Amino acid sequence: MADITQHTIQQIIKRDGRLVPFDEHKVAEAIFKAAESVGGTDHELALVLAHEVLDYLEQKYSTQNNKSGKSAAGAIGVGKSVKSIPSVEQVQDAVERILIDKGHARTAKAFILFRHKRDEQREQRALILGEDHSAENLDFSSESLRILERRYLRKDENGMLIESPQEMLWRVAHAIAQADAQYGVDAVGVEKVAQRFYDLMAGLIFFPNTPTLMNAGTKTSQLNACYVLPVEDSMESIFGTLNDAAVIHQQGGGTGFSFSRLRPKRDPVRQHLGVAPGPLAFLRVYDAALDVIKQGGIRPGANMAVLRVDHPDILRFVEAKRDRASLKNFNISVGVTDRFMKAVEDDKEYYVRNPRTSKYVGKMRARDVFAVITQNAWKTGDPGLLFLDEINRRHPAKHLGEVETTNQCGEAPLLPNEGCALGSIDVSKYVIDVKGTDESDEADEIGVDWQRLRVDVQTSIHFLDNVVSVNKYPRADIEEMSKKTRKLGLGLMGFADLLFVLGIKYDSDEGLAFADKLMGFVRTAADETTQDLAATRGVCPAWHGSEYETDGIKVRNMTLLALSPTGTRSILADCSPSCEPIFAISYQRTLLSSSELHYLNKHFEAVAKERGFYTPDLMRRVSMRGSIQQLKEIPKDVRDIFVTAQDIEPEWHIRMQAVMQKHVDNAISKTINFSRHSSIKDVEEVYMLAWKSKCKGITIYRDGSYEDQVITVGDGS
Repeated sequence: MADITQHTIQQIIKRDGRLVPFDEHKVAEAIFKAAESVGGTDHELALVLAHEVLDYLEQKYSTQNNKSGKSAAGAIGVGKSVKSIPSVEQVQDAVERILIDKGHARTAKAFILFRHKRDEQREQRALILGEDHSAENLDFSSESLRILERRYLRKDENGMLIESPQEMLWRVAHAIAQADAQYGVDAVGVEKVAQRFYDLMAGLIFFPNTPTLMNAGTKTSQLNACYVLPVEDSMESIFGTLNDAAVIHQQGGGTGFSFSRLRPKRDPVRQHLGVAPGPLAFLRVYDAALDVIKQGGIRPGANMAVLRVDHPDILRFVEAKRDRASLKNFNISVGVTDRFMKAVEDDKEYYVRNPRTSKYVGKMRARDVFAVITQNAWKTGDPGLLFLDEINRRHPAKHLGEVETTNQCGEAPLLPNEGCALGSIDVSKYVIDVKGTDESDEADEIGVDWQRLRVDVQTSIHFLDNVVSVNKYPRADIEEMSKKTRKLGLGLMGFADLLFVLGIKYDSDEGLAFADKLMGFVRTAADETTQDLAATRGVCPAWHGSEYETDGIKVRNMTLLALSPTGTRSILADCSPSCEPIFAISYQRTLLSSSELHYLNKHFEAVAKERGFYTPDLMRRVSMRGSIQQLKEIPKDVRDIFVTAQDIEPEWHIRMQAVMQKHVDNAISKTINFSRHSSIKDVEEVYMLAWKSKCKGITIYRDGSYEDQVITVGDGS
C-alpha cells in the first residue's frame, strides 16, 4: 500500500469545520467493523478497500484549477492544480460507493445503518447540548444524554430545554458550594469549592442523588432522595404523614414508613364504636395516593413499608404482594428480631404483641411464619428482611431512639423525620498503571490510585455535608431532626468494573479481601473528613450523648456511608451499579419506563478483541445467554473473571455484603440474585445466612419473578 504522504488528500474537514489529518487506517477500521458485524474477518481486505476509497477521493477532489480556484469541497493552493479537502460526510459517501461497486453489499448495508445511527445520536447530542460547544468535552454517553434531557436538564414552560449538561453541573456545584459561605469562607473560596465539585461531576466520578441534580439552584431546592416519616396510631398522624410524603415525592424524594405502631385489623376503635382496618388497609391507601404523584414528575414513586414480625397482622402483610400487581409503589420488608430468628432455628413459638396495648396477644410458630416469608420472596421478591436488632446495635445515635424502618431502598436506617444525603463515587475511575522498581517504562501491573481516591472521597463528603446545610426541607421538624444527626450516605459504583480491570474474581477470597481493603480505605477517608469538618464547622447536635462523645471523637455527621442502588447514577457515570456484580455480560435494559437499551459490557468486549476471540456470532450467543460460563471457546481465565450476578452462588453474595457492611455505618441496598430454577429452600438458607453474617437487611430476586423486569437476557437458546 502506498504511503499516505504521497497522496494529495492529506486532510479532511470535520463537522465543526476543523481540519484534521486524513487517516486511511481509520477508514479501514470503519470498514472492518461493518464487515465484522455481518460475519467478516478479513482485516487485509478492509485495508485494500480503504485504499480504494483513497484512490476514489484522489480522483474526485484533486482537480485542475478552474476560474474560481475552488472545488465543491474546501480547496487550497494555486497554480496548475488545486488540492480539494473532502468533508467527513464525503469520505463516508465514498466508502459506501466503493463497498457497493466492489460487490460488498452486506457490508455496505451495515455501514449505512451504522452511519445512520451515528447521525441520529449526533443530532440528539446537538439538540441537548445546543450552542454550548464547550460541553462537548463532557464524556456523557448518548444514553446518559437521553436521561439528562428527560430528567435533569431545566426546561421552559413549553418543555424546551433551557440548560445544557455543563450548565446543569455548574448549577449544582454553585448551589451546593454556597454552604461554605455559612462557615466563613469568602467568595473566592466558595468559587474554588464549586470548581472542585464541578470537576468531580464533570469527570463522571461522583454524582449526588436525583433530587440534588434536579433541584439544586432552583426554586424547589429539595435535595434529599430519602426520608423516613412517622406513622402513629391516629387518623391525624396517618393522613398527615401521607400529605408530607406526597410533597416529598412531588419534589423527587422517596419515603420509608413503619406501620408497626398501627393497631391490628378488627381491633376496637372506641371513639366510633367500630373496628380498625389494620396496617395493610392504610398501606394500600398510601400506595393509591402516591401512585398518582411521580417523583419529581419523572419517575414512579419509591417507598419502603416495614411491619414488625411480632405484629398480629404480619401474615396479611407478608402476602400483600403475592398477586404481583398490588403495592407497585412499595418495597416491603419484615422487621425481624434476633429472638424471632433464634425461634426459627430452634423450631419454637414466639409472642405476638398488640401495639395499641403493648400486650402479648398470642403465639405463632416461627418456622411457619418464616416459611410464608420465604415462599413469597421466592415468588415475587418481596418481602425482604430488616434485622432490627443488628441495625440498632450499630446505630451511633441510639440515644435518640429506636430505628424501625429504612429509606425506600433499604440502605439508610433512619429515625422518624430523618433524611439522608446520598451520593456515589465511581471506583473504577481510579485504575492506574503501577510501575515496578526497575528502569523500564512499562507498567508491571494494574493498581488503584489510592491517594486520588482519598482526595475525592473527602470532596464527596464535603459536598454531601453541604447538601444537609442548603437543603430545603418539607417541614420544620424534619429539618430539625435531619440537621441534628446530619446523616450522609456516600456509596460506591463501578465496583464490578474495577474487579474486571484488576483481574479479580468477584466470588473469591481475593475478591472479598479487596472489598474489605477498599471499603476500609473509603471509611477511613470519610472519618477523617467528618472530623475535620467538626473542627471547622462544629459537631452535629446529636454528637452530645452519642457513642462518639463517649469515645472522645468529634464528628460532624452521625453516619457517612451507605451503598445505594445507583441505577441512574451508574448510567451517567457509565459504570456497573453500586457494589453489585453485573447482571449480565449482555442484556436489554428498559430505560425511562419505555425504550430499551442493548448493553454489552465494554470490558468484556475489549478483552474479547484483544485476545482475538471476538466474533459477531459469539457476541450474539452471549446476548442470548447473558452469561459466558458455558461458552467453552472463551478462555477459562476470562470466564473466571467475567462472572454475572446469576453465575455467583447466593452465599457469595451474602459474604460480599457482610464484608462491606463491616465498614458501612448505614446499610447496603444489595440484591441477592437467584436463577429461575432456584428453590424456596435456597431462599430460606440465604435469609438465615444473612442474619448470622450480621447484615442489616436482605433483599432477593429470582430471575423471571416478574414478566416486566427492568433488565432481561435471552432465553439461553
